[in-house]
Amino acid sequence: MLATEPTTYQDRIDNEINFYKDCEQVHQLPDIFHYWSNRYLLPKFQPHGFNSPDDFFIQQVLQHLSQHPTQDPFQLLSIGAGNGESELLLADALVKQGIRHFTITCLDINPHMLQRCQENAAAKGLGAQIATECGDFNVWEANQTFDVVLANQCLHHVINLEHLLATVELALKPTGVFLVSDMIGRNGHQRWPEALTLLKPIWEGMPDRLKHNRLLQRFEPEYINHDCSTSGFEGIRAQDILPMLVERFHFDMFIPFANLIMVLIDRPFGHNFQVDDPADLALIDRVHEIDEQAILKGTIKPTQMVACLSKQPKHTVLTRPELTPEFCIRWP
Repeated sequence: MLATEPTTYQDRIDNEINFYKDCEQVHQLPDIFHYWSNRYLLPKFQPHGFNSPDDFFIQQVLQHLSQHPTQDPFQLLSIGAGNGESELLLADALVKQGIRHFTITCLDINPHMLQRCQENAAAKGLGAQIATECGDFNVWEANQTFDVVLANQCLHHVINLEHLLATVELALKPTGVFLVSDMIGRNGHQRWPEALTLLKPIWEGMPDRLKHNRLLQRFEPEYINHDCSTSGFEGIRAQDILPMLVERFHFDMFIPFANLIMVLIDRPFGHNFQVDDPADLALIDRVHEIDEQAILKGTIKPTQMVACLSKQPKHTVLTRPELTPEFCIRWP
């Protein structure tokens, strides 16, 4: 949780920088998340040739390179790259395929994280492939064009989405692709009323040991629909991401997933669950099934996605024919 309540945009920026200044493991998740993702998310990914969001980026970039070979250096941009964990995995995978004529420009507002990115790249022998740029993506302007732009769990931190997405569109080469893994639920990662209606009886039936919010350090006998965007940028315009992507880009691939289940397996409550407790696993299995059926019916909408987007219309690869980007929008 960020320390001070912001009064200005600069306060939010300062909070964001200070919060992540010493954060070396941005994407670390509870063990129960990995139980769920291995059992239920992996089967959504594997038919499309990848095993995880990081692997999604790798496979999509390799595919794009094979379809658009060039003698020029291949230019990639990663928005909100932070410590560069995913970017270094991607760079390493490309080098292992014998591909070295590329640069991944890591854009982030946090100079401390970018320094870690540079240091880690040098330590892995990838210094020539990784460039860093310190800037605020709410006002950032591209000074070159890119073959691939990546957004890994960063769009939900953007206030000025209109500007950023317009800039990405201009920065993409005509054949370029925009690869996104992000949250597309309600602002501040809250639940919409229809999701709360389904969540309430689940919560009432859970043992108290599972109701401790580890991030906010409080016990929640009734689920508190917390707005995570009040002190920083977390989820600040999450609900606008999917509609604006639909408006501006064409979807080559769209894989949406998860709503209710994220409440249980994410950082606030996920560490309460034990992966060696059959009762805990049974609860996760049951909530996942409720989630899946409600999403397919359109009763609730998915809050996560991975997607490949481009400027040119193509056939959209879907996990289910009914789960189109348009169907998955939850209009306020």
